[in-house]
Amino acid sequence: MEALAAANGEGKVLAGGQSLLPLLNFRMARPTVLVDLNGIKDLSFIELRGDSVAIGALTRHREIEHSPLIASRLPVMSAAMRHVAHLAIRNRGTIGGSLSHADPAAELPMMAMLYGASLTVQGPGGRRTLMAKDFFVDALTNCLEPEDIVVEIEFPILQHDGWAFEEVARRFGDFALASIAISIRRDKSGIEDARVAVMGVADTPLRLENVEKQLCEIEVDSRMLDRFSELVTSSVTPNSDLHASAEYRKHLLGELAKRAMRTALAAKG
Repeated sequence: MEALAAANGEGKVLAGGQSLLPLLNFRMARPTVLVDLNGIKDLSFIELRGDSVAIGALTRHREIEHSPLIASRLPVMSAAMRHVAHLAIRNRGTIGGSLSHADPAAELPMMAMLYGASLTVQGPGGRRTLMAKDFFVDALTNCLEPEDIVVEIEFPILQHDGWAFEEVARRFGDFALASIAISIRRDKSGIEDARVAVMGVADTPLRLENVEKQLCEIEVDSRMLDRFSELVTSSVTPNSDLHASAEYRKHLLGELAKRAMRTALAAKG
């Protein structure tokens, strides 16, 4: 903390380096001080805490990808981890670094939104807790002060019985053109509770709470997939870029929504 504070906003934290080093190479970041966190062993862990799973900020992507605890308690995250970049990056990249980088087309920020994660942040004044919905401000922008670091993230366990993760990228492991994650709990009459999150279609990952509410009110019938797709696409306004047009992203997300819901419904029981 002292080193970051002394840098007067010109310092950067080095964890896995998978986001920071490219920024340094392209001269998009020019810190005067690099603070290496890798010697802090207490920041790497995955543990069950009652109704949630806590993950240390220095935990590598590969550890999360292969964790039996993550697979059993946070299955959507477990599925999403296979899409995080490439093997070499997953070996070094950290969850704290990915969340702090706040890329709108990265899987872990999306998972934080889906699960309603809370982030514990350490600063000169001590520790405080931030909710994921307040943490992501804009593309590549979070709400941290220059001397703050994320130390752990807590993910509530969803008591759901169906889930799915769908993503399309130009090449497997590249940033997503569009992605959707859903988790549902069904009762005899339909869907009792739902979570829906998307990425690649806005400047931050989004949890579609309005879609979740409406999803619990529609009948599970032959038209259900189309109706869900319409709810999702009407809730986003993508931008065009050199990778895809806004119209293509919206259409792609609609098709992914159908595929994801079909998978989630099939997982029931």
